[in-house]
Amino acid sequence: MKCRCTVNGEQVEADVPPRLLLSDFIRHELKLTGTHVGCEIGVCGACTVMLDGAPVRSCLMFAVQADSRELRTVEGLAQQGRLAPLQLAFSRHHALQCGFCTPGILMTLQAARERGAWPRSEEEARELLGDNLCRCTGYQGMVDAILELAP
Repeated sequence: MKCRCTVNGEQVEADVPPRLLLSDFIRHELKLTGTHVGCEIGVCGACTVMLDGAPVRSCLMFAVQADSRELRTVEGLAQQGRLAPLQLAFSRHHALQCGFCTPGILMTLQAARERGAWPRSEEEARELLGDNLCRCTGYQGMVDAILELAP
């Protein structure tokens, strides 16, 4: 099947099998390896990308479901070779260790930022992070990075 979509601001067209997962399309067809696949059942959040501005688990969708839509991966956060404010805050607060979960977390947070739902308290920050699993950091650095960017 044909899949035509916009990925990180660029038009993409590909022939894909009807049952190809969006995560596999992103990683193997588009060679955008920032999107990680952890649990493959939508629980861990490592595969989170933005589809039409909303965070989605790419391991639970088929690539053809992205047809005629706008897809944004973690590679699309940096602009003109400069890290996004969210990425810089994560760096400053050591909010990552192994980095496996980081792309999905960044995309979840970016979606919240763009829809005006940015956390203003530690409790709200932890609530937002609750959809993504991290086995390394203990989350405190992430919470600190989030609160640094609070309006």
